[in-house]
Amino acid sequence: MNQIKAQIEELLHENGSDFEIAKVLKEDIKLYFDTLEDTFATSGGKDFLVKHTRKIDTLLKMIYKAALRSMFGDYVPMTNSIPLALVALGSYGREELCVHSDIDLMIVYKDIPGYNCKEMIEKILYILWDTGLKLGHRVHTIEELFDVSKTDITIKTALIESRFIEGSHFIWIDTQNAITQIRHDDVKGFIRLKFKEQEGKHKKYPITMEPNLKDGAGGFRDANLVYWVGKILYNTDNIKSLPYDIVDQKEYKTFRIALEFLFRVRSALHLVAKRKEDKLRLDLIPEVATLLGYGMNPKDHMRFASKVTGSLKTIRLYSMIWVDALTSEYKEEKTKKHYFYPKKQTKDFNALLNQLINASYKPFTAHPTLLRQLITLPKPERLDDDLNHSMAMLFRSPHAYSALVALSYAKLLYYTIPPMKKVINLPQFDGYHEYAVDTHSLRCLYHLEQIEDNSIKNLWESLNTDERLMLKLVVFLHDAGKGRKRDHHYVGASLFKIYAKRLGVKNELISMGERLIHHHTLMSRVAQREDLYSEAVILSFASHFKTKKLLDMIYILTYADMSGVGRDIYNSFSAKLIRTLYKQSVEVLGQTKRLDEATKRTKKIGSLKRTKAFKALTRTQQNKILSIPSNLLFLKYTPKHILAITQKAFETKSYAYTISNEKYLTIEIIRKESLNLSYLLDKLSNLDVVNMDICKLFSGFKYFKIDFSETITLEEIDFLDDIISNSFSIKSQEKSISASIQKKEVEIDCEHSKTYAIMHVNTKNQKGLLSYIVDMFEIMNIDIVTAKVHTIKNRARDMFLIEKNGNFCHNTDKIIEKLTQKL
Repeated sequence: MNQIKAQIEELLHENGSDFEIAKVLKEDIKLYFDTLEDTFATSGGKDFLVKHTRKIDTLLKMIYKAALRSMFGDYVPMTNSIPLALVALGSYGREELCVHSDIDLMIVYKDIPGYNCKEMIEKILYILWDTGLKLGHRVHTIEELFDVSKTDITIKTALIESRFIEGSHFIWIDTQNAITQIRHDDVKGFIRLKFKEQEGKHKKYPITMEPNLKDGAGGFRDANLVYWVGKILYNTDNIKSLPYDIVDQKEYKTFRIALEFLFRVRSALHLVAKRKEDKLRLDLIPEVATLLGYGMNPKDHMRFASKVTGSLKTIRLYSMIWVDALTSEYKEEKTKKHYFYPKKQTKDFNALLNQLINASYKPFTAHPTLLRQLITLPKPERLDDDLNHSMAMLFRSPHAYSALVALSYAKLLYYTIPPMKKVINLPQFDGYHEYAVDTHSLRCLYHLEQIEDNSIKNLWESLNTDERLMLKLVVFLHDAGKGRKRDHHYVGASLFKIYAKRLGVKNELISMGERLIHHHTLMSRVAQREDLYSEAVILSFASHFKTKKLLDMIYILTYADMSGVGRDIYNSFSAKLIRTLYKQSVEVLGQTKRLDEATKRTKKIGSLKRTKAFKALTRTQQNKILSIPSNLLFLKYTPKHILAITQKAFETKSYAYTISNEKYLTIEIIRKESLNLSYLLDKLSNLDVVNMDICKLFSGFKYFKIDFSETITLEEIDFLDDIISNSFSIKSQEKSISASIQKKEVEIDCEHSKTYAIMHVNTKNQKGLLSYIVDMFEIMNIDIVTAKVHTIKNRARDMFLIEKNGNFCHNTDKIIEKLTQKL
């Protein structure tokens, strides 16, 4: 710094231009900003801001003196003789100037003839602009200050936190006198406008996953408000020096730790962004956290973001309490009516909790005096039976949200609801959730109690009080399992089960609640990603919720969960999708057998997904397997066998087959090319078929498995190879085999499902029966999705699942006629 002063002194001695002076300063400023990260690494939160503020002070003082020398040369008058002063405003005035924030400077002067103050001011500003510093400036005479302060609340606020930098002390004394007048002017009006301003900022910038550290809830503006009101009422220079009955020193220590941390976060944010940035964006968190000494892995970033959220909540809490204590006599009556106050002083925490419960018959906001009582009252180390009973009553109340918000503000959610302990302030970096887990949970409960969708509201109102208690707990605890290694759906269900038992929820309802939490993301995922007109999709979804009551509850839970995620997540489009899924699922509830099959398929898919072999497949291959339309494959085969079949299909271009001839003959065929199945069965009609499975796979592939009652010789295996090969080349054949089937032995159900019809044939076992039936289907171009053929006690019991199309359901009489005709 001495070197810079010497350079400027030399320029002034040589009559250097203002631009040359600014250029020297600009180079120094660039060097200073280039080394700021090193300074930051060795400085505390406020300490770093003070150092930066004083660096700017030094630059301004040099510019002031340079302007003075430039104007007066060797005849520079005493500083106090020039009726002009440089005054810092805003964060610069509080010595909290962040590195890329605007420098709020006010130049105050008296317009006395002969002093050329305006020329002096112009010179100072020109040099400043040429240095490249981000300047926000005001120029006023002493006489203007009071009138200017009345034009805008922001100007008045800036003026009351002004600080002298350089110039005439006499002018500064006059400025202070003007500020004292400003400070005492319309105190009530000032407080009212600051409250209104704060309310608007909180509404615009709640504490989210990307909080606004300056203007958002719990940000610096909340802390500033305490200072501003304290300055107006007590002319105090800092919050700590406010009266002890307003700012408790233990509270202040907690507050100050949080504020110091946020000072460092904001400074790091400016350094990383390399510009003024008050929003802690998700993409900047890794670099900001690293600059603050956190590790590089996601867990470290989670710890950092969690601490930011917790610190913001601390600032919000104590700012509320202190500002209320400072301004209680200035608040309007209508504002006071908005709050719920403690009815009477009590030393029993449970008694105070019951006051909250009694107030929860309607929405309310807890008054800061109530929050302070909640914080300071002694509490049992653990929840006892009385407290658990109180919490059950709280969740039964129509507006539990209001009481839980009060407990959240007082940082007692983890105490009163132990399952929430690990998710308080827990970040969600999924790009979907706007809020930390505990805030999301509160918002979900709010939307459950304030349902805007009338159809869902009717479902909610149809539940009895015990069911509502259970569902409220489910809505609030559905994400309580996050932050662990295990799947949060299952951890959350376990936590819910333990807590619900403590609150006296019935076992039957607890089981329902566990199921809802297990699958709480399923409805939104299926509704937004799957084909809602695919019966397989609907059956798979509905298999998890086999009663109308459970379907109603998952619908309500999904609404609350999506509404609590963030703005416009539950909108008219998503509402329509979810409503469609709900209605489609209600329609299939009575189809018990098919729902049971869907349940078994879902369980098998779950087992399949857990295998290493499945995880090793590409995402496309996995999706192809999961979308196989045939339930038979999933119901009958093991995960290992399913993977073997599908892996073979991925490797096959046209067809592949295997022959097993140990205990009995089995042929397995995977084909994409057309297979003349009737030819194959005809050629093997001398062997008894005891079982045949046909499963439609994917990409045009089908799987055939034919089990016979006996084995064949080695010579016959060679002959069998030829038959199988020929069945892919021979397109048609002369019908050589007939079968005897009676009409009463054929049953067709075209209402089996929206997509498929089913045909059962129960007749005597006879040579060529399958060949005969399959040939008939091939002639009529009927596509078999699944076939299950089983022979027992000389009776063939065959089932064919067939795609609904004009060739089948429109020709059922013709099909039966052809199958039963005498040949």
